[in-house]
Amino acid sequence: MPKLAPILTAREVLAITGEGKHAVGGAQGLYLQVLPTGGRTWILRIKTGFASNGNLHRSEIGLGGYPTVSLAQAREKANLARAQISQGHDPVAEKRTSRRAERANLGSVMTFETAAKAFIGAKSPEWRSAVHQKQWHSTLQTYAFPVIGALSVKDIETHHIKEILDPIWITKNETATRVRSRIEYVLDWATVKEYRDGSNPARLKGHLDILLPRASKVKKKHHFPALPYKQINTFLTDLKSRDGVGARALEFLILTGTRTSEVLEATWQEIDETVWTIPASRMKKGITHFVPLCESALQLIDALHRFETDEYLFVAPRGGHLSNMAMIAVIKRMHEDLVRQGSIGYIDPEEDNKVITPHGFRSTFRDWAADLTEYSNEVLEMSLSHKVKNQTEAAYRRGFLLEKRVKVMKDWDDYCHSLVET
Repeated sequence: MPKLAPILTAREVLAITGEGKHAVGGAQGLYLQVLPTGGRTWILRIKTGFASNGNLHRSEIGLGGYPTVSLAQAREKANLARAQISQGHDPVAEKRTSRRAERANLGSVMTFETAAKAFIGAKSPEWRSAVHQKQWHSTLQTYAFPVIGALSVKDIETHHIKEILDPIWITKNETATRVRSRIEYVLDWATVKEYRDGSNPARLKGHLDILLPRASKVKKKHHFPALPYKQINTFLTDLKSRDGVGARALEFLILTGTRTSEVLEATWQEIDETVWTIPASRMKKGITHFVPLCESALQLIDALHRFETDEYLFVAPRGGHLSNMAMIAVIKRMHEDLVRQGSIGYIDPEEDNKVITPHGFRSTFRDWAADLTEYSNEVLEMSLSHKVKNQTEAAYRRGFLLEKRVKVMKDWDDYCHSLVET
């Protein structure tokens, strides 16, 4: 026979402040739970159903918050629940079933597009930039929404995922891989939120990898089209003759060996005399990057038209920083001008004669350094803010090799502005 708790009065219950569960009597298993936040709620401890070992399950039922639900009302609810249990009902299981039915009903109206937008909204604060969020939405909008956007998440099956991936799995494998992964994330979110159940039809291991060719076997590795380093002087001479913020941003990118987004979002606050400090939040690897600025880069900055209200180095006509198309547009105009003059333009002969890209100038810099300098791989990789693959080397890397990298960028500056045979 269980020991009965003393029956507390309303005044005694009001005086309870200690964190934890406090028996109040008047109904078997009724407790006032005091939360760490100070909030108070009613809990009913019961035993229902049988576990695999033959013992009854111990469960807890929430009866509402105190004092919204008074002591008398809590005792009434507790006694009613126990009466239902004695008649063969299981309030815990019934509540769970009701909640699942409610979620299933919601799942019938929770479309994939709605779920995707909810997932992006929930996760985007942890992503590096707004560009990443736009890429998420763009890939799903282009490839997934036309097929499953209007479908209920609970109705999406493997054949739907195959319909999305089959046309692009070989021809655009990198894009297809991202699309598959993003669909999987959204459907996992829907499962956790109980809008769907069962296995994820977009999962790769043990599922789609059986149905689709292995990515490593069909993926053709392409690099960003880059300018051969022997043509850098010619290119820069042409670039310097062109007006516009986009042209100056591209020139700065070339002289610093940095990525497009790092240049576009560069702020005046990040410039400290001869060093540009890019915060970890804007770096691909999430590590602060220090960029020694060569003489030409410093002269370029000094010549920029800056207003007191400007936050960014390279300001768009309507305010804010330039878009990621600004530098691409500059290269496109330069290329087309050469083509009109009867030249082959600015292309990468090793990448199917494709027009060069801003990101490709990092390869231009790296090829120059490898072919014409004696700088160590460690110094050059740090200049490009690349992750060191050799774990031993990474463990012993203590500083940022700034002094050595100052020399690298000076030599690169000198080479860029020297007369080079093409």
